Amino acid sequence: MKLVECVPNFSEGRDRNKIQAIAREIETTPGVKLLDVDPGESTNRTVVTMIGAPADVAEAAFKAIRKAAEVIDMRTQKGAHSRIGATDVCPFVPVSGVSMEDCVELARFLGRRVATELGIPVYFYEEAATREERRNLASIRAGEYEGLPEKLKDPAWAPDCGEAVFNPGAGATVIGAREFLIAYNIDLNTRDRKLAGEIALNIRESGRAKRDAEGNIVRDASGAPIKLPGRFPHVKAVGWYIEDYGIAQISINFTNYKITPVHVVFDEVRRQAGALGLRVTGSELVGLIPKAALLGSGRYYLEKQGKSPGVPEAELIRTAAISLGLSDVVPFDPQKKIIEYQFDADKGPLASMSLRAFADELSMDSPAPGGGSVSALCGALSASLSTMVANLTVGKKGYEKAYDALKDVALKGQALKDDLLRAVDLDTAAFNGVMEASRLPKGSPEQQEERDAAVEAATKEATLVPYGVLEKCVDLLSLAGIAAESGNRNSLSDAGVAALAARAAADGAYFNVRINLPGLKNEAFKARIRESADALRAEAARRAADIQILVENGLEKE
Repeated sequence: MKLVECVPNFSEGRDRNKIQAIAREIETTPGVKLLDVDPGESTNRTVVTMIGAPADVAEAAFKAIRKAAEVIDMRTQKGAHSRIGATDVCPFVPVSGVSMEDCVELARFLGRRVATELGIPVYFYEEAATREERRNLASIRAGEYEGLPEKLKDPAWAPDCGEAVFNPGAGATVIGAREFLIAYNIDLNTRDRKLAGEIALNIRESGRAKRDAEGNIVRDASGAPIKLPGRFPHVKAVGWYIEDYGIAQISINFTNYKITPVHVVFDEVRRQAGALGLRVTGSELVGLIPKAALLGSGRYYLEKQGKSPGVPEAELIRTAAISLGLSDVVPFDPQKKIIEYQFDADKGPLASMSLRAFADELSMDSPAPGGGSVSALCGALSASLSTMVANLTVGKKGYEKAYDALKDVALKGQALKDDLLRAVDLDTAAFNGVMEASRLPKGSPEQQEERDAAVEAATKEATLVPYGVLEKCVDLLSLAGIAAESGNRNSLSDAGVAALAARAAADGAYFNVRINLPGLKNEAFKARIRESADALRAEAARRAADIQILVENGLEKE
């Protein structure tokens, strides 16, 4: 699922009608979910958070920027927060299935559109910056709105998109791409803010000022303090006391959790707290967190325990939450705190059914769900069985040499399981797409042409879904082979069933590819898919036969 977050900041935090008008533009955009609207009275600024598919989020951002330009007049706007325009800043953040490069492209697409259609000068910042001196938002915003007319006269500050012409009502907009910012607090068993601050100085990237033996700040030749860098890059931290909780906390912003993960900082803070006679009692998430950050923490703590990290997503999140003490001061609810779960289109109706409900639905007199969905389900069951064998092996005495290989089986098996469960619903959705396309009107030549194109596209999708399952079956058999050869001998039969289920998935997916090919007109595509599908099915059959022999020979020795 491709998801991006967008966090536009608007220069209005007092007039609820204006704020609601802007928010309504986002709420009414299909494919986008408005997560938060946070107005500030003194700052006269509202921070909005939305999530959705990239193109949909870009559309919602454009509509919101357009509405902000209509309802906010920068000539009369005043507030405590620095700003350069009605829409001051608009960053895109990759969440899942999207790269930073994708977000940069999205930011530049939006920037061109804002400049062209709305006549608002646009600057790009952070990862979308076109030159190094514009990477920092503060540099672009220097002089703020009031200094913008003169800034635009300077060729060095010509906008990245649009003409260097002052827009008195809307000002300018800064659009960019950045990593997800995680706001996170670590709880200490003390009220002493200074002790929390001491740890914060040690861990944050900016570190602290160097001091001499008398405690005086050491300065360089220009008089600037000499800094001693802190422990972790992309980490900002301060110590403070929270009266509501009655404890001191280390308040941390992770500006790139992929470089410095949450769990690494948490464990280092525990070590430093112990050296100061303190104890970390837990931690707190402020706002949302990407799922990947918690999954990484869950895997880390399982491996520290000598366990396999290849467990289901829910178990990884549970392990991370317990290990980090995320319910120490307020209850931790994954459904409310994980950003992907706010827009969870991942759980299709079929995959969410009970076994009995799915079997009942399958038995009805409708063509979908059908063999394609069952093939995908067989593949998911194969992945689950191979993963089970791997997890029953890792940590078991006598199998130490196989630990690394079987950890890899478990991790890959979980990913394949999740992909194939999605395919259970995708296959049915693809079939329904063909049916919908075939029902389009065909009364005129134009309608017939549109219908033919829609049927061709839908049939291609209905072919590619089972083809994707067939491709994964070769990987499933690789995992089953390792499980059979190196896994726990008490689970040899389970590895054998994993191979049988993968073989059934491969044959079933192959049949569903074949039945769709005659409905396609693109002969080159048909020939390419048929040749590849034949090869994949043959490879799956070969691997399944090898595993069957391996399992049967092993059972003879038992």
